[in-house]
Amino acid sequence: MTTWQGWHRFATTDPPTPPNPGDPPRSTEERLAYHSAFVTIRTPAISQLATQVRTLMILGRHQQTTARPSLIVTGPAAAGKTTALLNVGRTCHLAHIRKNPAPPGSAHAVVPVAYVLVPPGATAKTLIAEFARYLGIPITARMTQTQITDAVCHTYTQASVQLVMIDEIHRLNPRTTTGAQTADLIKDLSERLPATFVYAGINVTNTPLFTGTRGAQLAGRATLVDCGPLPARHGTRHPFRDVITDIENALDLAHHRVGALPRHASYLHQRTAGRIGSLTRLIRQAAITAICDGTEHITKRSLEAIRLDHLAETHHRPHRRR
Repeated sequence: MTTWQGWHRFATTDPPTPPNPGDPPRSTEERLAYHSAFVTIRTPAISQLATQVRTLMILGRHQQTTARPSLIVTGPAAAGKTTALLNVGRTCHLAHIRKNPAPPGSAHAVVPVAYVLVPPGATAKTLIAEFARYLGIPITARMTQTQITDAVCHTYTQASVQLVMIDEIHRLNPRTTTGAQTADLIKDLSERLPATFVYAGINVTNTPLFTGTRGAQLAGRATLVDCGPLPARHGTRHPFRDVITDIENALDLAHHRVGALPRHASYLHQRTAGRIGSLTRLIRQAAITAICDGTEHITKRSLEAIRLDHLAETHHRPHRRR
């Protein structure tokens, strides 16, 4: 998805849909593929991010003199940050091309959204090269960083890019020379491009990105959206259990009893530490196992048999019954 062709294919391909009552049963392979891709569960973070992005894009639409306000999506690993980012990006993409379709026969595609990953050990030149690669802007080894940046800003402006999403932002360390230059490049792009910038990274507020002069500039312009673990309870609501219910309702299993998973909300919260990424992976793996072994339902015992990511397993191990 870090090229325009890949992003466009992702954004315009219909996402997986849960089975509807009365539909003919899907084949085993279709159901395995469905649980592998699965639906996007609308978490509180996704809802908050969608609202913030829409508001800031309107706020910055006619802003000319300074950088537009931006957003930072932060949280621990496996908390659903990238999922939230991609979901909102797809929504923005589809809304924009519906309102602004390319004229018939036009050679210029509508490019409302750009999605860029910060490469490991990023320098300013390697990062701007990623921006160029997204839109297929030709660059050569002899081109300077300034020349590539000018080409990117010109092409992105001509393509009417409205939303720039930069993922893995925690890879930047402004305390190093190359990190500082890369952070300065991002600031320069945010001032030159008529677009709203959204950054995503692991626990960004605990990294050097939020310290020093450069960190103060970023913190002063960016609204924080926290994709932290969901609490088991918030006042009178049970947000984690609500997400489990939504996941269960999307399952395609022949013999699974509705309500079986929410009854284990306390166990699932302890098992995953409230991380949405770990939760969805656990239930999807259990569903795939249930299809493969023919049981067609998920129980606490089958959930216990699933090995999760190391982070979740490390958290849960001290609490397991011996």
